[in-house]
Amino acid sequence: MKLNFQKASTTQDIQNVYEYNIDAFSESPDFNWNLKEIEKEVSEGWDLYAAHLGDEVIAAIFLKEENGQLLSKTTSIKMNYQGSGYSHKIKEFIEDAAQKNKINQVVNFCGIDNFRMYSLNESHGYKKTGRKLGAKGTVVEWVKILGKK
Repeated sequence: MKLNFQKASTTQDIQNVYEYNIDAFSESPDFNWNLKEIEKEVSEGWDLYAAHLGDEVIAAIFLKEENGQLLSKTTSIKMNYQGSGYSHKIKEFIEDAAQKNKINQVVNFCGIDNFRMYSLNESHGYKKTGRKLGAKGTVVEWVKILGKK
């Protein structure tokens, strides 16, 4: 089945993404997954996208254009879909979004202990910058210049 991406454009869209994912992502170390925090991210300029497999949302993606870069962060893929290649499709979606907007640098933020994302980032040519963010330095920054491997 094909993975489709839909931007959450309304409050109801955001609510729907939250409700589809509340069980899967409430324990996600990269996000404080609650409606108030998601709405705060959106109000700070992040676009929220849902990765749909049929009618089911299996992951959420946050994108933000800033200083000529496309910033990105994602939730984990729902457990029963992990290992099926969907994380690679999400990376492709992010990089395609950058290229469509004539942006050649993608920044990914992930939790310091998210070793699956480390492996995914490395396999897609991202480089860890050494910069740590968040209140306790628990978020790691990765960068990829598009067009280079």
